[in-house]
Amino acid sequence: MKLLLSSIGDRQSTGPKAAMKTWIFWLVVVIHSVLSGTLRAQTPEPPKRNLLFIGQAKGYQHEAISTAMVTLYNLGRHSGLWNTYLRTDCTAITKKPLKWEAKNLDAFDAVVFFTDGELDLDASQKADLLAFVRDDGKGFIGIHSATITFTGWPEYGEMLGGYFDGHPWGQFNAPLVVEDVKFPGMGNLPTAFTLFDEVYQIKDFSRQHVRVLLSLDAEKLDLTRKGVKRTDKDFAVIWARSYGKGRVLYNGLGHVPAVWDRPDFQKLWLEQVQWSLGLIPGDATPRAKPEK
Repeated sequence: MKLLLSSIGDRQSTGPKAAMKTWIFWLVVVIHSVLSGTLRAQTPEPPKRNLLFIGQAKGYQHEAISTAMVTLYNLGRHSGLWNTYLRTDCTAITKKPLKWEAKNLDAFDAVVFFTDGELDLDASQKADLLAFVRDDGKGFIGIHSATITFTGWPEYGEMLGGYFDGHPWGQFNAPLVVEDVKFPGMGNLPTAFTLFDEVYQIKDFSRQHVRVLLSLDAEKLDLTRKGVKRTDKDFAVIWARSYGKGRVLYNGLGHVPAVWDRPDFQKLWLEQVQWSLGLIPGDATPRAKPEK
């Protein structure tokens, strides 16, 4: 190609030979363009994953729900990795065909709940949600008050990994410890730090079933506070687990809207949503609490 360019670039060349060189050059250019376009057409970019975010509240109205929705929407859009569909109802939580070509669970790769209370799901919808994760190998993300959701539906609590059991310290400077820096997202946080937020105490929770990624530092907590119930001093905040063929993530942070504006928190979510969507690997094998 360089030889041809230099040949036609020589303005001293004239006559039939120069014309032939010019014709050959443009023929090569055209063939190269056609072949390049064909190769691009044969190797299309993989389709984006689809994330369904449910922000229905049937009890306490968390102001941070809208902030969380915007954050995950923007992370997916700016990274080009996923599309986020925002809903304040549960109509899409079904495998039945919906009217007017509305999307159901079959269109999504993971579902997010930033919810509380008894949501508008009938028995068939509940079964479809469990099957979506357990049988289809998709993802489920519970944010903060997802542990106050469906407290009368044991199968949901089993999938999620635990239920809300109070927040003895309210909103406070929570002393937090990263337990697994290798899991997606966790390397963006300091190994030990404080964060002003509201953190729940969890019941029906066991490390035999989940891999804890972030926990409260019990040595820095006021354990005499009214409402503290965990005698084992085990206060998990973020965990991951396998549920059948699928992936489940719970992140108990995010009650305070300002938490969602933190760059480190957004980087954490960028990676953990990818794990939930099945885009990147992460070890969710249950393990005991690490010794200090």
